[in-house]
Amino acid sequence: MLIAIPDLIDAAGVAAIRALIDGAEWVDGNVTSGPQSALAKHNLQLPEDAPAARQAGQMVLDALGRSPLFIAAALPLKIFPPLFNSYAGGQAFGVHVDNAVRIQAGTGFRVRSDLSMTVFLEEPDVYDGGELTIETNFGVQSVKLPAGHAVLYPSSSLHRVEPVTRGRRVASFFWLQSMIRDDAARQILFDLDRSVQELGGTLGQEHGEVIRLTGVYHNLLRRWAES
Repeated sequence: MLIAIPDLIDAAGVAAIRALIDGAEWVDGNVTSGPQSALAKHNLQLPEDAPAARQAGQMVLDALGRSPLFIAAALPLKIFPPLFNSYAGGQAFGVHVDNAVRIQAGTGFRVRSDLSMTVFLEEPDVYDGGELTIETNFGVQSVKLPAGHAVLYPSSSLHRVEPVTRGRRVASFFWLQSMIRDDAARQILFDLDRSVQELGGTLGQEHGEVIRLTGVYHNLLRRWAES
């Protein structure tokens, strides 16, 4: 499941995040890499424990909590604290698969990475390259979105960031553990939820069939959810 989430963060929010992170001290992006990723990853990143990263990360988390589309698509159980990276001068991240489990440094907090998310924090016309390229069952998908927009995709998918040949690509990235481990089941619930909402808007939330389908949704969620 690959879902674009438009306008996750508005222009003022993007500006506030950039004001926090642009002046911070960036380090080699391999501080959070696994052995495989370290061979392919060439970028800069804010340290996880940097005050700017924590403040900006909380702003991203707040935006996620306000997004019905994100909640419906991800059904999040746990979210790894958002991180921030930067690509410029030909930097790229070659083909890789995200680690199955992410552990927050210095804590016991861990997340099974069911889904990965990128929140773009730079307008696409000010840099060349930098597309997030994801291999799906329907072919290769190339994603380069406006600032404040985000994309959600399975952490198990092969993906890469193309070289940035002009300007600078800045983004937030993180992983989350869904209440629904299976991607196909999560897609079914997402499609059903969208249909229920569409019918509710047309027929009214009190219509018998809307209530019936809402019950089906919650019974499936009850059957499949992990807590």
